[in-house]
Amino acid sequence: MTDKELGVTVISRITGLPLHSNSSEEPSTSCPYLALNAYSMSVASLLAMFISLAAFGNTLVILSVLWNRRLQTATNLFICNLAVADLLLSVCVLPFSATLEVLGCWPFGRPLCDAWAALDVLCCSASILSLCAIAVDRYVGVRHSLHYRALVTRRRAGLVLLGVWAACVALSAPPLLGWKEPRPPDAKVCTVTQEPGYALFSSLLSFYLPLGVVLAVYAQVYVVARRTTRCLERGVKRERRPPGGGGGEVVLRIHRRGAVLGEDISGGAGRMNARILQRFAREKKAAKTLAMVVGVFVLCWLPFFIVLPLGAMFPMLKPTETIFKVVFWLGYSNSCINPFIYPCSNQEFRRAFMKLST
Repeated sequence: MTDKELGVTVISRITGLPLHSNSSEEPSTSCPYLALNAYSMSVASLLAMFISLAAFGNTLVILSVLWNRRLQTATNLFICNLAVADLLLSVCVLPFSATLEVLGCWPFGRPLCDAWAALDVLCCSASILSLCAIAVDRYVGVRHSLHYRALVTRRRAGLVLLGVWAACVALSAPPLLGWKEPRPPDAKVCTVTQEPGYALFSSLLSFYLPLGVVLAVYAQVYVVARRTTRCLERGVKRERRPPGGGGGEVVLRIHRRGAVLGEDISGGAGRMNARILQRFAREKKAAKTLAMVVGVFVLCWLPFFIVLPLGAMFPMLKPTETIFKVVFWLGYSNSCINPFIYPCSNQEFRRAFMKLST
């Protein structure tokens, strides 16, 4: 038995995979790092810590919302959905990605390779579309702080989230139906789909279009919040009634002792308390927190969604393997960062995290 045959036999015994055949239909190569040298062991340890931290953090966010009634708002329902998408990525996608990174090959077969690539698109799309829903929710909260609870109910939020996941399934399904590049002859080669048409399609619909919506909405949130703050500093704020509330406007006059007098321009009058101001302050603070989430998301995922379509459409611009791995895992790192933004800027989340950790 030659040294090469001996090495293949050892690999087969370690992995439990059958010996490679000499058939020309599906040649195969051995995993370069299967010996688990110092480099691969250090990478494996680092990725294991990263995946564990992402899973732990997103689990905390989900449990905090489920177990704390004060956090069970429509906005936090969107945040919880974002955490669910990141948790699915951490549990169902990242372990296989880490294995591929450490071993240098794909030892799980073609069906799991196709499922892994589809779940990758599904979870990442769910993240950006959840952020899009959060941005619209914050705009409504800041623009219509007086009537926010009537406009954004849990039922409506649930319907929006159903639409988000339906759209994500539609975005991730085409490669499973055949819209992808020809399969490589080696069964141990598995990559995300880089067929030019699908790479452009998925990048536009799952990242750039939602990102444009998010940035446009947050620009409006900034304008409305600044205008409303100035109105409140002057002591007068005009608030439109929702369509089902009879239309018209309400003028809020803020007095020194904190009372707010509401005068209906159409003729009616009523008294409101200072909770309206507190509600606007909470909505404004929540918008700032979630703007941080969006900013981090863009920094993490934008390089990948620049590199992927450009490399797919223009082979001369295709990055080196090292650069692609860096931007690939930079995008994944977003799932680890999000859960720790909330406790740093939201007291209720911080309390819930501390209670669950003890």
